[in-house]
Amino acid sequence: MVGAGDDSFTIISVDDHVIEPPDVWEGRMPARFAARAPRVARLRDIAPGDTRVPAKMQEHIVQADERGTDYWVFEDVLIPMSGLGAVAGRDRAEYSSDPVNFEEMRPGCYDPAARIADMDLDGVLGSVAFPSFPRFCGQLFSCDTKDKDLALACIEAYNDWMIEAWAGYAPGRLVSLCLIPLWDPQLAVAEMHRAAGKGARAIAFSENPAWLGLPSIHDRNGYWDPVFSAAEDLGLPLCMHIGSASRSIVTADDAPRSISVALAPFSCQFTLMDWLLSDVLLKHPRLQIVLSEGGIGWIPYVLDRADYSWEHQGPWTKTPHKEPPSHLFREHFYGCFIWDPHGVRAIDDIGVDNVMMESDYPHSDSTWPHTLSAAREALKGFADEDVHKITRGNAERVFRFQPSAVGSR
Repeated sequence: MVGAGDDSFTIISVDDHVIEPPDVWEGRMPARFAARAPRVARLRDIAPGDTRVPAKMQEHIVQADERGTDYWVFEDVLIPMSGLGAVAGRDRAEYSSDPVNFEEMRPGCYDPAARIADMDLDGVLGSVAFPSFPRFCGQLFSCDTKDKDLALACIEAYNDWMIEAWAGYAPGRLVSLCLIPLWDPQLAVAEMHRAAGKGARAIAFSENPAWLGLPSIHDRNGYWDPVFSAAEDLGLPLCMHIGSASRSIVTADDAPRSISVALAPFSCQFTLMDWLLSDVLLKHPRLQIVLSEGGIGWIPYVLDRADYSWEHQGPWTKTPHKEPPSHLFREHFYGCFIWDPHGVRAIDDIGVDNVMMESDYPHSDSTWPHTLSAAREALKGFADEDVHKITRGNAERVFRFQPSAVGSR
């Protein structure tokens, strides 16, 4: 039972986030793109009338205070760093989406050495970190960047930084999660092979590419088949974070923001149903999918509903499955939770081999610095073997990750 093996009760968080430091793209871009690479600038250092600045920001530039505000400057836009993305160490009453500067962040947000120290405080052994500035599956480059040669160079540079400078700082503690050029499957496959050769352990993929204006996973021409085949062959799980389709779930235009924030994890339910009733997993039987930050308490109902719909509606909807779609879940999917008491009680129905844990550092949903104590509380009464699987064993297997001891680099 929990408590019997406290020395080994450590966690691999499969959903954290990194605030990219200003030098990610410095020295990693081809010479012809160096001047156009993403960079960080202070608002006070950007002249009023700069064509890269949206009109609504011009007033802020004119009134810029002495401190200034940090912005990513890329192509024709300025992108601030949201305070909600870097709240570690702050009191909840201080949470805000207002722009935040690097000196106002806890260093663990962007520095790998400081991140390791914060993981040690939290009892977290390993960490998978999603991007921030490029967004969760690199939508900034794949969907918003007009010059695709520039976009590809940015993705390659990001992956080099992620593998070499971030995860490479502490290979036994930090797991490399890489981006792919979603606009071109062949380029994506090439980048998957290149990144895997350098040590990539997972790929960030969209929870719903169709919402990004890309072909859906159901595309009749098999748009994504080369990507899915490469993921199978290379052993790279596809990590689909909520929000990676760049669309929020809202009930009304005038609904308070608390509604969309609370509903954010519900997009995972759409994703799971989308995949279960498609033919993708019938064609790609070794594909592994990680549903990041969606919780797990809803999974049994979605599996039941998928099976019921298949049984009652399958013939006329021409669903291709020969057996209940829920059978695909345990072979392909991993639900991830931060704090989900109901979901923990349902783990027998979900499958103990299909559940992993998250800290969500340094976001506002995070359990840091109490992730270990929260896990101990959540998993009371579970057998040691099952605790090991949920807290770290499943993650070690899915990400092919060999962790080092807590406190060591």
